Amino acid sequence: MNFELDFIKKLADVVNKNNLSEITLEDGDKAIVIKAEKATVVQPAAEPVKVAPQQVQQAPQAEVEVIEETPKKKGTAITSPMVGAFYAAPSPSAKPFVKVGDKVAVGQVVCIIEAMKLMNEIEAEVSGTITEICVEDGQSVEYGQVLMYVE
Repeated sequence: MNFELDFIKKLADVVNKNNLSEITLEDGDKAIVIKAEKATVVQPAAEPVKVAPQQVQQAPQAEVEVIEETPKKKGTAITSPMVGAFYAAPSPSAKPFVKVGDKVAVGQVVCIIEAMKLMNEIEAEVSGTITEICVEDGQSVEYGQVLMYVE
């Protein structure tokens, strides 16, 4: 995630103009957080004879905090080609197609995505070792969502 300074300044302006307390943008292991300091209103003590106008502190200034973590090497992502339900095994009582640490070959079935009552086998596009499975059995997945990583 590579943010330009002008983009960050525009986000800070959005925070200030809309009286937001915070805005966060995340992309994988990187995030940018913009927080606004709260303005406090100072009111003078009431005097019976004359009334002093209210004083307001300077408008809140957004504090920009860029958090960058070194991306962890997870491998090549296997993503969902459709919206549906993720199944790790061919049936509820069967063993999962793969688990973390298993070696896979190109074309090997790694899971099933059920879409509109059709069971779609998802195959590995690369050979390697499963390093992470990102979804739970039976979980709904979106198009392009990472299902697992192969390294």
